[in-house]
Amino acid sequence: MKKTTTPKKTAKESPAKEAPRKPATEKEVVVAEGLKKTYLKSRSVCKVIFFLPAEAVPGAKKVAIAGDFNQWDTKAAPMKKQKDGSFQLALEIPSDHEYRFKYLIDDKIWENDWCADKYVKNEFGGEDSVIQV
Repeated sequence: MKKTTTPKKTAKESPAKEAPRKPATEKEVVVAEGLKKTYLKSRSVCKVIFFLPAEAVPGAKKVAIAGDFNQWDTKAAPMKKQKDGSFQLALEIPSDHEYRFKYLIDDKIWENDWCADKYVKNEFGGEDSVIQV
């Protein structure tokens, strides 16, 4: 994953104003570099940001997430390609569950998430990624 640096301010630049803080309505937990989970207090769902770095999908035109949370529908959750070649998508998933999932790259290659909570064997002789929310 790329590290970003903040450019240094010059004397001519005015300091940026800090945004007013919102009341705490969400509990944020960063699980790993590729998965970010935010548990919503107002509902029993978890907002998950799925992230695939460019080196995981070199040259890919499109990527979708399919899993238990969308009945393995390969059209239900297309990821957005970023300028650096990575892919990202935020989904709200009912919490207090464990879900199997995989990425479908260019409609032909199935890939697991490098940052999944765990892996489990599937009926095709391979493994599925698992996210616990």
